[in-house]
Amino acid sequence: MSANPFSLWVYLAQSPLLWLTVTLVVYAITDAVSLRTRRHPLANPVLHAMWIVAAFLLVTGTPYTTYFAGAQFVHFLLGPATVALAVPLYRNRRIVVQAVLPMLAALMAGSITAIVSVVWLAEAFGLPREIVLSLASKSVTAGVAMGISESLHADPSLTAVAVVLTGITGAIIVTPLMNSTGITDFRARGFAAGLAAHGIGTARAFQVDALAGTFSGIAMSLNALVTSFLVPLAVTLLVR
Repeated sequence: MSANPFSLWVYLAQSPLLWLTVTLVVYAITDAVSLRTRRHPLANPVLHAMWIVAAFLLVTGTPYTTYFAGAQFVHFLLGPATVALAVPLYRNRRIVVQAVLPMLAALMAGSITAIVSVVWLAEAFGLPREIVLSLASKSVTAGVAMGISESLHADPSLTAVAVVLTGITGAIIVTPLMNSTGITDFRARGFAAGLAAHGIGTARAFQVDALAGTFSGIAMSLNALVTSFLVPLAVTLLVR
């Protein structure tokens, strides 16, 4: 291997593990920083890992397709990680069963609010119909949101961006918001995080408390199901 830095980069860039390594190292560093700040909301590791990796791609002129080809193992792990949410759910099954009715009420209220508020705001600002439709499912996990967007003939790429921004925003503000409103029940805090901020909010909830993470995972899953039924109905009634 040459001592020339450019030759070294060319050598590393040919390895399919380069971008997987970059992704894992960057996340490990940002997670360590988050720990040092005692999980301060503004030190969210997902937020900072995203912009650092994006900056790295821009500086090196690397296309996203090349990056994804190397880092797709992380994408593959999303499935097992979602299935693994069943473990804390089983451990806390008695607490979950006792809260079924409040959860169902919160689910309907939160899902309807998330859809109607963004559609009304987008309509109030005069955004084009395609953008309104793309934003309607922003509060559910990206795979489901993009599927809903495609079925409405909207822009799935814009929907994915809205989903990520919603998740990051929710993960940052959920703890200070809950503290300021005096909500101390980790069941309610976690359910709100998963309902509004899907997987990123659930990751944040697990950082704070295992029970909050359990309820966040439930909210994320149920909201994906409910939203897939409510969005077409809301679009029919609200979008001009």
